[in-house]
Amino acid sequence: MSSKHKGHSSRMPEESSPKRSPQNIPYRDLPHIINADGQYLFCRYWKPAASPRALVFIAHGAGEHCGRYDDLAQKLTGLNLFVFAHDHVGHGQSEGDRMVVSDFHVFIRDSLQHIDLMKKEHPELPVLILGHSMGGAISILTASERPSEFSGMLLISPLVVASPEVATPIKMESYTSDPLVYHGGMKVSFVIQLMNAIARIERALPKLTLPILVLHGSSDKLCDIRGSYLLMDTVQSQDKTLKVYEEAYHALHKELPEVSTSVFTEILTWIGQKLSAAGETSHT
Repeated sequence: MSSKHKGHSSRMPEESSPKRSPQNIPYRDLPHIINADGQYLFCRYWKPAASPRALVFIAHGAGEHCGRYDDLAQKLTGLNLFVFAHDHVGHGQSEGDRMVVSDFHVFIRDSLQHIDLMKKEHPELPVLILGHSMGGAISILTASERPSEFSGMLLISPLVVASPEVATPIKMESYTSDPLVYHGGMKVSFVIQLMNAIARIERALPKLTLPILVLHGSSDKLCDIRGSYLLMDTVQSQDKTLKVYEEAYHALHKELPEVSTSVFTEILTWIGQKLSAAGETSHT
């Protein structure tokens, strides 16, 4: 733990004990950012072949990791969008005790840090934010902290209200074959942070005015669809759409092909429309 204090005596300080991911890969070999607490967060970047029209930040859900959005990100790069994401603290290839966060706001703070880094590199590009499940909660709170900075928000089965079985608001569904997904039970401290997030979301929703697309399955047992109805009723946005997938469950982008294909199409069409509209207004 104290290796960073004893650099001088070793022959090659940077080689003495490089920071490693939970999977034991040195972070110098992985794309990463270092958050305000000094924790290393694994990042992914999907860059389009042509010059990008917009930036899209993806916030993944509880217990999973951003690599699970590769299919969606690849499709978004086809629209010349520069997609980026990181594994939240305590998730995937990032540092931190598994599924532990001192305060839910850490997720928002780290997301804003990553977004700011990318905006600095691409100051002329609009930024969209996309989140699933707990990542939906992160997206809502991130957008509410910077109300004028995002050109649109896309939410797939967002966590907005507590589910009836609140002790396990997010079960780790069919991700068993993925070694980067957390398979343990949910800690009470983490549930408390999710409840904190839900309380903050209730206060944040009335402040939102940006364009919003929400996709939710009517049979979602993990993030109650009531949350998406509440969101639609409460946000100030003029431009807001909720698409309900009858009988579909939680991870719509990982659903049966007829659902996931429709979800991808819906997202691509919506973003295309927003960017075309933004392009027209910026030229007038």
